[in-house]
Amino acid sequence: NTVMRNCFQRNPDVEVLNCEYGKNTIKFLRLHREGKKHFVKEVEVCTHLRLTSAHEYLDGNNSLVIPTDTIKNIVLVLAKKNGIPTLEQFAIDICKHFMTTFCQVAYVKTYVQEVPWQRLHENGVPHIHSFICVPDGIRFCEAEQCRNGPLVVFAGIKDLKLMKTTQSGFEGFFKNEHTTLPERHDRILCGELFCKWSYGECKDFDFDCIWNKIRECIIEAFSGPPDCGEYSPSYQKTVNSIQMLVLSKVQVIETVLNNTFYNVVDMKNLGLTNDKEVSKCSKHNLPRLFRNTQP
Repeated sequence: NTVMRNCFQRNPDVEVLNCEYGKNTIKFLRLHREGKKHFVKEVEVCTHLRLTSAHEYLDGNNSLVIPTDTIKNIVLVLAKKNGIPTLEQFAIDICKHFMTTFCQVAYVKTYVQEVPWQRLHENGVPHIHSFICVPDGIRFCEAEQCRNGPLVVFAGIKDLKLMKTTQSGFEGFFKNEHTTLPERHDRILCGELFCKWSYGECKDFDFDCIWNKIRECIIEAFSGPPDCGEYSPSYQKTVNSIQMLVLSKVQVIETVLNNTFYNVVDMKNLGLTNDKEVSKCSKHNLPRLFRNTQP
């Protein structure tokens, strides 16, 4: 008992910087029915709290602690009662609930991401209750709020795989005695995109509309016009082109493009001429991170 008491003694030389805790990976499916037609949202939620005191850390006093199991149950109840009209609105609902219900909560942050289910179509006719998972980018959002502070919302898309088979190169880069990379004026440009933007303080946004427009901007900036494309001199320039177009919709954006390189296979020893038709893939998990803001 003496050892246990000593564990909870305060150390005047130690400052608690962050005593945040919460519940991660709350996964569930929300089904909404309109007559015979069904709508689905499958999500993963992470919700973290910071309390007004750190007694649970410093003194072992749990009287103000909201158990993580309670956090999970609240998320599920909110999904049942309010539905999930958009990911952003659901994250807002979670933040507002904890701030208005628990006076001991000083800060709340929640992250929500969606499984990309799309309605099945048969001969152009949408099915009323069947869906297919299409990995064309994962939608996510974050919302956070400090007590007496604004509720701030972020949103984004990740795991969006994009490729163009020409109109890309990499030339004129710095060279020294350690450089072995050859210049290329025509190469395959491929990457896996992470893009996150801020809505700022919570307002009456059409979150679905803005998210879809930003996704269109990303694809447009990456690929260029459909009949001719647009030349990309580097991954960096492509990322900047994406950001400049998206900044017309939101104020702050952060983008990561993980490179995937395709090297043309030399088939001369096989008696064949390979006109860039067969390439070997080598993925480089080297994120190129850029953050731009609009005044």
